[in-house]
Amino acid sequence: MRTTGTRSFILYFLCIGFLAGLCVFLYGLFVNGGNWAVQPFNKHISGESSVSAEGRVLDRNGTVLAETSNGKRVYNSDETVRRAMLHAVGDTAGYISTGVQYSFRAELSGYNPVTGLATPTGKTAGSDIRLTLDSSLCKLARQKLGSRNGAATLYNYKTGELLCMVSTPDYDPANPPKDLTTDKTGKYNGVFVNKVLSSSLTPGSIFKVVTSAAAIEKIPDLDERTWNCSGSVTINGNKITDVRAYGKLSFKKALAKSSNVAFSQIAIELGADEMTAMANKMGFNRSFSLEGIPSAKSTYSVSGAQPQELGWSGVGQFTDLANPYHMMLLMGAVANGGTYTQPYLIQNVSNSLGIHTKTGSAQTGEPLVSAETASKLTTYLRYNVTSEYGDSLFPGMKVCAKTGTAEVGNGKKPNCWMVGFSSDAKTPLAFAVVVENESSSIASAGKLASALMQAAAKIS
Repeated sequence: MRTTGTRSFILYFLCIGFLAGLCVFLYGLFVNGGNWAVQPFNKHISGESSVSAEGRVLDRNGTVLAETSNGKRVYNSDETVRRAMLHAVGDTAGYISTGVQYSFRAELSGYNPVTGLATPTGKTAGSDIRLTLDSSLCKLARQKLGSRNGAATLYNYKTGELLCMVSTPDYDPANPPKDLTTDKTGKYNGVFVNKVLSSSLTPGSIFKVVTSAAAIEKIPDLDERTWNCSGSVTINGNKITDVRAYGKLSFKKALAKSSNVAFSQIAIELGADEMTAMANKMGFNRSFSLEGIPSAKSTYSVSGAQPQELGWSGVGQFTDLANPYHMMLLMGAVANGGTYTQPYLIQNVSNSLGIHTKTGSAQTGEPLVSAETASKLTTYLRYNVTSEYGDSLFPGMKVCAKTGTAEVGNGKKPNCWMVGFSSDAKTPLAFAVVVENESSSIASAGKLASALMQAAAKIS
């Protein structure tokens, strides 16, 4: 009897183990089956392509960006559109892992948990993916970037629709260079990286938005304070310089003139702990996401920093790094009273019967700044435009913005930034633009932001 009981116990244990394993497998099949089916090693499905795509990728207006014709993946007939949409749509070989054709290859393949990749007829029928992006807006950004490297992104901070996402360098996915993966000269460095999502660049003075937020919350008499700028200030035996001597500056003027002298002293007065706390609150040192694709982190670290290093960190130098997608979100949060709306890229996914199996919608994010601080930042950023950049950059819109000219060293010209948003309810748009190796933020990033905002205002 004892032997029978022991054998029964072992049998029950094995049955329970089997059922548990089956449940885990079925759960994995339901959740990840699509991705399993379209893995690149399944060559009988994907052939030499790594995207396994039958369905089309379209922009918000129904413009076809990619589709399969006669078994071959083909792209939009306009080369500038193809280049502009490269990092959003992705390539046929799957080198751009953040592109829709790679990240959503299960949906494009038409996979479903019941029949897999097949239909009752035995043929594959992929789903179409319509994006929130406007290809004409992305084309405009690509044209304005020209031969320069950089990134441009813009979204509706009320609805969450991402309208523009462009990164350079790029290439034509319809005619990839033959030496794309073999070139050793460096001419294709970074070509597979979507800089909007996956890069972190020295921010320069756009980081003064963070220092400003900390000052608003921690310096009670901020608007009564003044700083004297003689063109430079020596801190701990090290000189921090400005473009010129600005003289006596209020806080509002110091931000508008983007005075390194004033803001380095403000950062030192606030201290490393307060600066770090505000940077963390505003989204630095963590990742955000777009349709499940994680962004690179904006980073701020002043642990053990010397006073002059803390000063430089407060003006966006030292080891500071900023991700364009995060900076756009931060601008959207300020515009929204402190809390951002989560951007989305997929407007809908529709199967071969025209049924929407996925539909994008606005989702509330988290607070990145208090409502009171957001209100004051809006006032200051609006003053930047009216007093320094000029409303003529953004006709008909109440744009609030900050430029940045970030020194990167190694004999290169600066990263030129502009980040901002429209506070006009008719044009709820937030943006982040960076152009690398340029001399003037207004002439490069500012003009690009101006063109994008004016064009986007017509479709928002």
